[in-house]
Amino acid sequence: MEFITILDYLLLPFYLVIIYMIANNFRNKRYPPGHAWRPYFMPALTAKIIGAILIGMIYQYYYGGGGDTSLYFYHAQVLNSALDESVGKWFDLLFHIPNWYDGEYSKYIAVDKLFWYDSPSEYIIGQIAAVIGLVTFTTYLPTSIFFAVLSFTGMWAMFRTFATLYRNYTKYVAWCILFIPSTIMWGSGIFKDTICMFGLGWMVNGAFRILINRDRSPQVIILTILSFYLIAKIKIYILLAFLPALALWILFSYSHRIGSYVGRLMLKVMVIGAALGGFVYFSQYFAKELGKYSLENVAKTSVITSTYIRGSSGDGGSAYTLAGGDDVSLGGMAKKFLPAVNVTLFRPYIWETRKVMQLLNAVEAMLFMWVTIKILITVGPRRAWRTIVGDPTIQFCLIFTIIFAFAVGLSSGNFGALSRYRIPCLPFYGLALVLIYYKNKPLEKNILSFRL
Repeated sequence: MEFITILDYLLLPFYLVIIYMIANNFRNKRYPPGHAWRPYFMPALTAKIIGAILIGMIYQYYYGGGGDTSLYFYHAQVLNSALDESVGKWFDLLFHIPNWYDGEYSKYIAVDKLFWYDSPSEYIIGQIAAVIGLVTFTTYLPTSIFFAVLSFTGMWAMFRTFATLYRNYTKYVAWCILFIPSTIMWGSGIFKDTICMFGLGWMVNGAFRILINRDRSPQVIILTILSFYLIAKIKIYILLAFLPALALWILFSYSHRIGSYVGRLMLKVMVIGAALGGFVYFSQYFAKELGKYSLENVAKTSVITSTYIRGSSGDGGSAYTLAGGDDVSLGGMAKKFLPAVNVTLFRPYIWETRKVMQLLNAVEAMLFMWVTIKILITVGPRRAWRTIVGDPTIQFCLIFTIIFAFAVGLSSGNFGALSRYRIPCLPFYGLALVLIYYKNKPLEKNILSFRL
C-alpha cells in the first residue's frame, strides 16, 4: 500500500515552514534568551518531527507500506472522500452517527473501507487524522508532522511540570521527558501512542496545576478533561496505572503538613486503602466498558493477547514468554510480576535481537538497566530508598512505572509490540532514576558513563 506519494514531499516543506515560524514566535515570546527552558524547545520539537517522518518512511519503504499507521491514514482518506458527496455525510461519518448497516453510508462503512468503524480506540485515530487532513489535503507526511506537534505539546507540558518542581535538574528532566529515542520514534507518527503521549503529558500537567497549584482556569480544566477522555477512549489501561499513582502522589505531597506521625500514618493507610478499594470498585462497576481490561478479565486477556501477538508476528525470534506460562490464577500472575516488569524496562537483551529496530531498542533497554545497576552500586540501596521515601514525585513516577510495566510486559508477548506499548512509562522511569542519582551525586557527573 503506497501511502506516501510525491505530493507529500512537495507539500511537506510548506507545512514545516509554517510550523517552525509559529514555534519560533511562541518560543521567543514565552522563553526569551536566558530562560532555562529555551535551549530545549526547538530541539525537542525537531526530534518529534524527524521521528514522525522517519517512522512513516520506515513503514512505507522498509516494511512495504503495511502497518497500522497506514490503516489509520486510510481511514482518514475514506472519511475525507465523503466530502466529495456532501459535508453532511462527512460530518455524520466523522462523529459516528449512522449505524454500520445504514445503506445510505454503505459505500463508506463497507468491510473494505471503514473496517474500524465500530472499533472506537482505532477509529478515533482516523477521525483525528481526517480533521488534520482538511488542512493537509489528506497527505500522509504533512498529517504525521501535525500528530508530532500534538504529541510535542503534551510532552512539553509534562516537561514544564517536572522542570518547575526540579529547577536544578532541568537538563536531566529534559533528557528523560523529551529525548528518549523510542518515545520520539513511536510517539510521533500517526499512531495511538502519539495521541496517548499527548494526553498523558497534559494530564500530568493538569493534575499538578489543579491539585497542587490550585489552578482552576478553564483552559487547564478543558485540556485535562480532553486528555482523560482520549486516553480512556484509546488505551484505558494507562489510566488504570496512572490514577492510583496520582492518588498516592497527592497523598504524599500533602501528608507532611500533618504534624503528628500517627496522623500521617493513619492518613496514608486510609488513602492507600481507598485507592485500592476504588481501583477494584472502578474495575468491577465499569467492567462492561473496560471489557478485556476489567479486573475479572485482565489475566485471561493477557494470555490471549500475548498468544495472538506471538502467533501473528511472523517472527518467532521476536516472541517472548514469562514464567508461569498460561496460568491465569492469582498465583500465576504473581509469578509473572517481576519478569513482566523486567521485560518492559530491560529487554530485549542484545543477544535476543534479530532485526535492526530490535537492536536499537535493546541498546536503549541496556542503558536503562545500566543506570539502574549503577545507582544500586554507587548510591546504594539504603540511600536510594531514603531518597524515594523522601520525594513524593519519585514515588509517583515509580508507582506508575511498575504498574504499567507489569501490565504491558504481561500482555505484549512480542518485542516489536513491546517497543511501542511501553513508551508511556519510560519518561517516568528515566526521571525517577536521574532524580535518585543526582540527589546523591554531583550534577557534573555523567549518569550514562560506564565508570562507577
